[in-house]
Amino acid sequence: MTTRRTEALSRARIVEAAVELLDADGESGLTFRALTQRLATGPGAIYWHVANKGELLDAATETVIAQAVDHPQSGPRDGIRTVALGLFEAIDRHPWLATQLALQLSRSPWGTVTPRIFESIGRQVRELGVPEAEWFTATSALVHYILGAAGQNAANARSAAPGADRAEFLDAVSKVWEALDPDEYPFMRAVAAQMREHDDRAQFLAGIDLILGRITR
Repeated sequence: MTTRRTEALSRARIVEAAVELLDADGESGLTFRALTQRLATGPGAIYWHVANKGELLDAATETVIAQAVDHPQSGPRDGIRTVALGLFEAIDRHPWLATQLALQLSRSPWGTVTPRIFESIGRQVRELGVPEAEWFTATSALVHYILGAAGQNAANARSAAPGADRAEFLDAVSKVWEALDPDEYPFMRAVAAQMREHDDRAQFLAGIDLILGRITR
């Protein structure tokens, strides 16, 4: 959709439009030509604010993450759960985000995204009374679980057949698990029904609670 520009173009509006394009068409859909059409402007106005696509992807990632972790805190344990769920839902809503986060954390951990995520979790870990020598390890364990589990959940949702009903998909998978060889896969057969009935967010938060239980023990 092309919009008529009625006010001075800002970097924030450019990043907002970039997020919209990424959500609609993925990284391949984010081009400066598409941006100029959406913002009803010329490429020069965009290049005034951002130098290239890499900078734009970084800015889009930073913006989404800032919104995801910006929640009122009500105690460190609830604070961690709130931030974790915010990141989980952001990755679920924005299919391109998991890949960009992996790149940011490995390629440029000195950028703004990695410190923002670690600060939002680490500050709560500190308030839990964890010994200072264990702050980084405990926070890293939580961050790696959050991003890994959220990314896998988003990948699972994308891999399902287009338009497929989640309950039908899980039922089909569980039936395959139940039909596995009982001698070779006794565990998979035993949990097939649990997988069919599980709630993604509840399961995700259960994992957070398991890690918090170990951290605070």
